[in-house]
Amino acid sequence: MFKSKLSQFEFIVLMAALMSIVALAIDAILPALDIIGLKLGVKKNSDNQLLITMIFLGLGLGPLLFGPISDSLGRKPVVFIGFGLFIIASLICIYAKNLEIMVFGRILQGIGLSAPRTISIAMVRDTYSGNYMARIMSFITVVFILVPIIAPALGKFVLDHYDWQAIFYIQLIFSILVSIWFWIRQPETLMQSRRIKFSRHIFVDGTRELLKHKQTIGYTIISGFIMGSFMVYLSTAQQIFQFQYNLKEQFPIIFAGLAISIGTATLLNGTLVLKYGMRKLITISMIAYFCISLLYVILYYGQPNPTIEVLLIFFGLQFFAIGFLFGNLRALAMEPVGHIAGIAAAITGFISTMMSVPIGTYIGRFVKDTALPLFVGFTICGLLAVLVLVYLKVYHKNKSEI
Repeated sequence: MFKSKLSQFEFIVLMAALMSIVALAIDAILPALDIIGLKLGVKKNSDNQLLITMIFLGLGLGPLLFGPISDSLGRKPVVFIGFGLFIIASLICIYAKNLEIMVFGRILQGIGLSAPRTISIAMVRDTYSGNYMARIMSFITVVFILVPIIAPALGKFVLDHYDWQAIFYIQLIFSILVSIWFWIRQPETLMQSRRIKFSRHIFVDGTRELLKHKQTIGYTIISGFIMGSFMVYLSTAQQIFQFQYNLKEQFPIIFAGLAISIGTATLLNGTLVLKYGMRKLITISMIAYFCISLLYVILYYGQPNPTIEVLLIFFGLQFFAIGFLFGNLRALAMEPVGHIAGIAAAITGFISTMMSVPIGTYIGRFVKDTALPLFVGFTICGLLAVLVLVYLKVYHKNKSEI
């Protein structure tokens, strides 16, 4: 196990900062989606969702390149390559004149940000394992959650005083500051003796090794279903709160409150995971996630939206369950493949993201007059995730009896 020269606290905050640029790039533009769409000549509100979903496409594709390279060259150089690409992509977004160019820039932003996002997970796996990795991932997520809490409010503030391009300039400044901090303070976590010689076979060999581990594949698929349903919320939240409920001014506060729900659960997870273990917490949370969304569908199928208070209660409960899932699912997926952490983080990230993009894009098209399609998506994805979880439990039981 690698021992960092950083204090554990600084390591957690730094890894969270690397991941949080993704959240800033997504959440800060939420209050500006309609304005950006208007400036780019977008005619359908649902097309504005592409500015959210397409960055996830880049986040899924990028790790296929950066993961194998990081297992060969080390973690730090790859992070800097990603930041450089993100800066170029952000400038493309700033000067975009139509939706097509903006979508290209967002995909490129996702590819660039996939480097710090993926490599930070690999660096955590280089340093920790087992329930302790889940604990560290939980604390990283808690710090990371601060960005979704403030990002929409930051985006709205910038929008009220400047223009939508300024939101992208803030992302640029933040990424430069984090990269400087990373360069100065974070030592390399992949020792020379553990590096894999880069070759044309490295990806194929890594994939073959990954496919041997049903635990890794199973928990990655579950992550894909959960991430896909959550992506629908990210891409439609502005549409639901600003247009269906006419709460444009309150949107940043509502978004922040729901992010706190996830953060609270994630913080609790950091303590509970050592007492109960990752699998038990995932099982309870997955069942809760499915049941909450199913209850909403039963109560409001064919009905208009409930009051905003009722909707927020359901969202809050749903996201509280999610807070126990993300870190634990990632940790369990990575647990058997620490010897190829870079390419494993890349492939698992690719699988879950490539699942989530079509899920988020397809379901999001149905969210027009009510929030019901969103909860239908939660329910279907939750059911499929529970079925995969049952399969994994049966598999582990049979394996332990052999």
